[in-house]
Amino acid sequence: MDLDRWLMPTSPDPVARPRPLLVTDDPDLLDDILRLGAAAGVDIDVAHDPAGARLGWPKAALVLVGDDVSIALRRASVRRRVGVVLVGRDLDDGTVWKRAVGVGAEHVALLPDAEPWLIARMAAAVDESAALGLTVAVIGGRGGAGASTLAAALAVTAMRGGRRAMLVDADPYGGGADLLFGGEHAAGLRWCDIAGASGRIGGEELHAALPHMGSLAVLSYDRGDPLDLRADAMSSVLSAAARVCDLTVADLPRHFDDATGVVLEVADLALLVVPAEVRAVASAARIATEVATAVDDVRVVVRGPAPGGLAALDVAKALGLPLAGYLKAESNLGARLERGEAPAGQGRGPLAQFCRELIASLTFPVDRVRDHTADVPMDLAGTIDDVLETVGWRPTAAP
Repeated sequence: MDLDRWLMPTSPDPVARPRPLLVTDDPDLLDDILRLGAAAGVDIDVAHDPAGARLGWPKAALVLVGDDVSIALRRASVRRRVGVVLVGRDLDDGTVWKRAVGVGAEHVALLPDAEPWLIARMAAAVDESAALGLTVAVIGGRGGAGASTLAAALAVTAMRGGRRAMLVDADPYGGGADLLFGGEHAAGLRWCDIAGASGRIGGEELHAALPHMGSLAVLSYDRGDPLDLRADAMSSVLSAAARVCDLTVADLPRHFDDATGVVLEVADLALLVVPAEVRAVASAARIATEVATAVDDVRVVVRGPAPGGLAALDVAKALGLPLAGYLKAESNLGARLERGEAPAGQGRGPLAQFCRELIASLTFPVDRVRDHTADVPMDLAGTIDDVLETVGWRPTAAP
């Protein structure tokens, strides 16, 4: 399938830079980190306890955890993420490693020795985060709402518009996103191959290892037994995708698990797809409430037809969400999908038009900083065990 022949370049727009987050109740450590931040030329957000850290935790460019709050943070069970550093002072405290593991830290920085490293790490984290692509989550308000089709169409439309895109299948019971393209036999890694991954995965290596539909990378479930996908694996994949893709689209199930929670925490936008039917609106109400607690920007996509004349604005009002748009019914769409034709692959019809308008309204980064040396490479020539060994997390001390 040659989707690349429809590519048309677009002009990206700037985005604001995420900042490092410091979690500490130690005034001396606070002063030291703010001083180091000034030396790095970055502003730092500060939280004094786990409760205060929760809001900024998922999207901070880097999280610095003071050793004084490490135990409290572990007990608070904040969600694991990449880019966490435990900051302490006692060079002779051998138990610091245990506390680092407890908060999911990748490094331990012991002051004052690690000050130069910490300055460089903060500056690099802000530079990397400035170029992170957008993550959009798509959820169906009820079964058969068309969320998977919309998710795939958004990724295809972004690719056709000159954006680098990845489609992430987050629904273990959806049958596999690769089927939407007739790509179930395409070579490449699927979730069963990397479900045990954690830590930092090389973005370029992951992108190259996945099945491609045109230039669109697709990470799909296969047709085997459902996987118990770890939250760490989803976090690592989404982080890698955001470093190398302009747009990552995740197709979510209606029943959330830990991996789904990770998607919602990092999503810049969530789209709730709801058919224009009274029962569908009632079904979507609970999902809307749950999604809105995790994602700041949640919009409803109302899908036609409307057999009872239910207006899109009335659906959005009933759910208490802004309207992303009305998606008109498209003749022969189901038949084309059955033939393995990519959703919106021809760039024509209501679905393609809706996706173009939505993507045009999004703000993308101007430049992408791709630090290949910082990525952990994925040895695609090795066995799956080799791959998981390569991307497995190990705590290391900062120089």
